[in-house]
Formats: sequence, C-alpha cells, structure tokens
Amino acid sequence: MSDNREASAHVGRPGAGVPQDTGGRGVNVSRAEIVVGALAELFRGDGPIVASPIGFLPTLGARLARLTFEPDLLLSDGEAYLVDVDGEIEGWQPYRKMLEVIVPHGRRHVVMGASQIDRWGNQNISAIGDHARPAKQLLGVRGAPGNTANHRTSYWIPRHSKRAFVDAVDVVSGVGYDNAAKAGLRFHDVYRVVTNLGVFDFATPSHSMRAVSLHPGVTAEEVAAATSFELDCSGASVTPEPTAEQLRLIREVLDPKSLRDKEVPA
Repeated sequence: MSDNREASAHVGRPGAGVPQDTGGRGVNVSRAEIVVGALAELFRGDGPIVASPIGFLPTLGARLARLTFEPDLLLSDGEAYLVDVDGEIEGWQPYRKMLEVIVPHGRRHVVMGASQIDRWGNQNISAIGDHARPAKQLLGVRGAPGNTANHRTSYWIPRHSKRAFVDAVDVVSGVGYDNAAKAGLRFHDVYRVVTNLGVFDFATPSHSMRAVSLHPGVTAEEVAAATSFELDCSGASVTPEPTAEQLRLIREVLDPKSLRDKEVPA
C-alpha cells in the first residue's frame, strides 16, 4: 500500500484484487481456513508497513501474508519490538515511537474487532446502549479514533449477526465514512470487514458497505438475515480457498493445534 495520504477506496468490481489461485481446491478446507486466507488478503499490496492485527485469526492472517506474498510486511509484538513470523526480534518499535512516527504518517494497517458496525463503517467497542447510562460497558474507544483518522483500518467480526451489523452504532469509536466526511478527515481509510460469512468493503459511490465475496456455501439471503441494514451482495464473488502452500503453512507451521477452529467452527 502506498502512503495513504490519498484516499484508497475506489469504486470497482467487488472481486477485484482477490487472488484466483485456488491451489487448495479439492482439499477439505474449513471455514476458519477460508477466513485466515481472507484476513491475509487484507495486507496484499501493503508493502513495508507495520501490520497491527488484533486477535488470534488476524495475527494468523498477517503472518500468512508475510510468509507468502508480502515479505516486507513488518509485524509488531504489540509492545516494543518488530518481530518475524516466529516471534524473533527484528527491530525496536516502542509504543511511544509508534504514536510519534508510524500512526501519524499512515505507515500502518490495523485490523480491529467491532462489537457493532454500521453501513458506513462506524465501529463501536465502547458501550452498548445510551452513552450516559449504558446497558453494557465495553473496552472504551481505545485507539480506534486515531487509527481511523490516520491510516488504513480493517475489521474482523467472527460472528456476523444483527447485533453486530446495526443501523446505527451506539457509540462511535472507529470513524466511518459519513462521520469522516463531516469531520474532514483527510487520511481516513476504512478498507474491509471480514466475518465468518464473507468479505465486505465500502467501495461504492456513497461509501456504504457492500459484499466483495461470500465464503463458500454462504448465500446472500443468509447475509441479509444476519444484517440490520440493506447490504448489496449482487456483485459478490466466492471467497477463494487458500492455496495448497498456504494451507500447509496454516496447518503445519502457523496453527498446528487448529486453534482457528475454536473461533470459527466448521
């Protein structure tokens, strides 16, 4: 990804940029492995930037990308060091320097979670219910405002449901396209959302969410039933299976204990 000082969300065919090498075809591929491949694809074309995947499956995806098609991707341990896919230290990147050097200059791609997300990409990880008296207190906004204001941000939502995909989020933590326009956020770049049902982006004229691909076996009706707002699936392709080599890496190198299947059951 080039320095995102220019908007990178363009209107285009939903399947554009999705690799068509399905070397794993014919092998019994789990939904979790489809998801890991889709999460890896988030980083395709990013080049030598800092990848900040939050959570086990996004981390698997970033490591898979580094091992296959993005060898210059920089992985962080989340604290003070840049590491390789085996956790070996490659460089020093303390949190303070991350905020001073990396975040303000767009040289980062973070994959966050979302308790709620709406059609414009507004994300909530702060609270459920009225902000003054929430029914459930969550993490707080954390780094979501700064992430979405300064560099590319994607989301991983393991359970696609109406509770997560809402008409309007209760609290705006990560900034979506409608609020970014109101605030004049020049470097805003919410890229994609990956769920257990498919891959989604905002590359429409209005920047409303659409389906890029649905995972094998998932129907548009299933997505509609799990989404509180209208979500266009008309141009969606089928999410590609990982290649044979990617499957080997997932199964033998990155996650030999198959912990991925606990987050996304078969």
